[in-house]
Amino acid sequence: MNSLRFEKNENAANAVTQFYAAAPKLYMHSFGCQQNVNDGEKIKGVLESIGFSVCDSAEDADMVVFNTCAVREHAEQRVFGHVGALKKFKEKNPKMIIGVCGCMAQQKEIVEKLKQSYPYVDLVFGVNGIDLLPDMIAEKLATQKRVFKQLDDRPDIVEDMPIKRDSSFRAWLPIMYGCDNFCSYCIVPYVRGRERSRKSEDIVKEFTQLVNDGYKDITLLGQNVNSYGKGLEESTDFSDLLKMLDAIDGEYRIRFMTSHPKDATNKLIDTIAESRHICHHLHLPVQSGSDEMLSKMNRHYDVKAYMSLVQYAKSKMPEMTFSSDIIVGFPNETQEDFDKTLSLIQEVKYMQLFTFIYSKRPGTKAALMPDETPYKVKSGRIGEILNIQEGIVETLCGEVAGKTERALVEGTGRESGTMTARLDNNMTVEFAGGEELVGKFANIKITGSRGAVLKGELA
Repeated sequence: MNSLRFEKNENAANAVTQFYAAAPKLYMHSFGCQQNVNDGEKIKGVLESIGFSVCDSAEDADMVVFNTCAVREHAEQRVFGHVGALKKFKEKNPKMIIGVCGCMAQQKEIVEKLKQSYPYVDLVFGVNGIDLLPDMIAEKLATQKRVFKQLDDRPDIVEDMPIKRDSSFRAWLPIMYGCDNFCSYCIVPYVRGRERSRKSEDIVKEFTQLVNDGYKDITLLGQNVNSYGKGLEESTDFSDLLKMLDAIDGEYRIRFMTSHPKDATNKLIDTIAESRHICHHLHLPVQSGSDEMLSKMNRHYDVKAYMSLVQYAKSKMPEMTFSSDIIVGFPNETQEDFDKTLSLIQEVKYMQLFTFIYSKRPGTKAALMPDETPYKVKSGRIGEILNIQEGIVETLCGEVAGKTERALVEGTGRESGTMTARLDNNMTVEFAGGEELVGKFANIKITGSRGAVLKGELA
């Protein structure tokens, strides 16, 4: 693995200046996970470095980039719908450049579909090509031909890329890329490649700059943050990295995702418990409460091991909250398998659940598994989970009532004159306040709740 340093592309900047009469406008939209959101911020930063300015409308743009997600079929169909809608805009503005990138652009069948069915798409590139985007644009402007870049085996990590962050107080910070787990249902290792960790000194440098720039909520990103450090010359694991970052002085808090249960350890829990800045909240995707389903999913842990970690965390930090991902309707999930998932949900008492009906992804092992469970049964199971989860959240919210909590104010609330803030444990609270509080920490007394949203007042 090589670490490369980004350098501004003057040739591309000159080509953009010569091609457009005025400063061209960019519309960028990212679909999917937080990693994609962060990639989108880098795309905006890289394109600003060669003369583009960001706008809020595809219709007004000279360049449109869709940064795509391939985790579920529905996400792919949404992208094609958005790309189809651009045809009329390009007819009005023939100089418009349309780009499609990200996880979908790593799949050969998707690239072929874009070539054949969407001839007005100009640029297609995968997840490892953001730093090369200026070269692609220069090539497009010089030749007026479509540019397709597939970088399947590129192991390089590019540091110091310019970035235009969407928030002035919340930041995403990738610590690693790719995945080695090959869960049987998941396309991510095939589109994002194998695991590659950034050097700790580069992470510490970027993190320190974020703190100095006033960012208050910094989320470390990786497909599996717990396997951080694999392949590095230094002997640093994820817990060691967390300790380095936590030692930096400043007013901020640290979150991270995603944490794979098979690699999460008691050392990680101890690090969180002993820290000054790490949130007492853990996103720990279980996917299923059935050992048989977990084995078919290739998850490499069982329910006993998962619950042992949860119980250890609760013993060290009784106030700790958990969130998780649940897949319903994995091939031939029985009622007994599903009931075990319900039991686990009730035992852990998750603060938040992200539930999905299994989506077949071509190229994965699960796509070849027979599946005889009707969709109606699967959707009914999702409903059962949501009903149970609603009751759990009401109970958890009730336990916070009367306490005064430190929270980061994030924006306006649903009602006039109210603001929303996020607690250390990832719960949100709505309270009366002004917009001058956005991006600042405030002490809020919890007075009650409505559904999954706490109600409070400034203490």
